[in-house]
Amino acid sequence: MSHKLGAEFIGTFWLVLGGCGSAVLAAKFPDVGIGLLGVALAFGLTVLTMAFAIGHISGCHLNPAISIGLWAGGRFPAKDVAPYIVVQVLGGVVAGGVLYLIASGTAGFDVSAGFACNGYGDHSPGRYSLGAGLLCEMVMTFMFLMVVMGSTDKRAPQGFAPIAIGLCLTLIHLISIPVTNTSVNPARSTGVALYLGGWAMAQLWLFWLAPILGGILGGVVYRVLGNAEE
Repeated sequence: MSHKLGAEFIGTFWLVLGGCGSAVLAAKFPDVGIGLLGVALAFGLTVLTMAFAIGHISGCHLNPAISIGLWAGGRFPAKDVAPYIVVQVLGGVVAGGVLYLIASGTAGFDVSAGFACNGYGDHSPGRYSLGAGLLCEMVMTFMFLMVVMGSTDKRAPQGFAPIAIGLCLTLIHLISIPVTNTSVNPARSTGVALYLGGWAMAQLWLFWLAPILGGILGGVVYRVLGNAEE
């Protein structure tokens, strides 16, 4: 179990550092900014690379909503859910700290500019409402669970799950960055919100509630569909 938890810590650290780091350090870099497409791809690549690196050790959840959704889908034991969530959040927080130290090494850095935090209303990139943010995060996490469970099903083509999951997360970001700056992952949201504080912490509840609800729904729906007779 210690090996699994260590792998989850490192994997979630990489997801937050790679994904949020691309948004904070590279998205608007003068002349060669990677923009929305680059940030979306960065998040997908973190999951794809870690799925190949640690999927055989811990399952590469990197996300409390995934762990809870897999439990709801009958793929993960209840006793392991809480330990996984703890190390995922710790990995995200440590990554947020490393990113803060790197980002603050240049003149003009201002954490209050956003620090890749998730938000709704005035703190949504597109000024989307709380209701729109809640629905978007639930639906995106639901579809994420469907892809995770489907691509790792023993009846699916073997060896391709990391690619499908990484591309799915990329697509999710392409759709929802304008709405909430894309969470679908409470550990990712917490990892950066702690360093901004204020509004980011006040709105953090949504980015726990909505992904977990979407994850549970996705796990249950795939469990029903996957067990259905031909």
